[in-house]
Amino acid sequence: MENKILIEVSARHVHLTQEHLEILFGAGAELTFKKALSQPGQFVCEERVTIVGPKREIANVVIIGPVRPATQVEISMTDGFNIGITPPIRESGDVNGSAACKIVGPKGELQLSEGVIVAKRHIHLTPETAEACNVEDKQIVAVKITNDKRSTVYGDVVVRISAKFAPAMHIDTDEANAACVTGEVYGEITAGEINVESGSVQ
Repeated sequence: MENKILIEVSARHVHLTQEHLEILFGAGAELTFKKALSQPGQFVCEERVTIVGPKREIANVVIIGPVRPATQVEISMTDGFNIGITPPIRESGDVNGSAACKIVGPKGELQLSEGVIVAKRHIHLTPETAEACNVEDKQIVAVKITNDKRSTVYGDVVVRISAKFAPAMHIDTDEANAACVTGEVYGEITAGEINVESGSVQ
């Protein structure tokens, strides 16, 4: 397969600032490493929080370290419906005017006026892999997944390029379930447009 990319499923999670970490877990709190993620420097933490919306709450939500300059909650659209909010589909870090929620930890809670998003499907590439795939930073591409159950073409996939990245495409649990993405799955990057009428990529 040309231009193949590993597909990874990004489940709901939270990124916290140091200030918000200490509100939720106490003064001087630090994130506890549990396991490394594929993107260099990113890791799953032992700590968990509860996300609360107008209708319901989601307990035991993973925190991804290290701490960040801004707190961000990434959920699926289904999660949003369940807890009673409609988060916008955004790239990571673009939280201005996004959805609100409450985050509850063992030592405290905080009300976010914004910060909840559904992550826009995206591809992490190094400059070398981007050159090999003939794509540019912020380019919008399509990715085709072929299987014997639900072959799928994902449109509106944003390319993100950095020497700090490891090549992988990230989709959320709704998107993964729609295409029966389980285990090690690869997709094919195409810079073409999706023909909605025929379902083909040109």
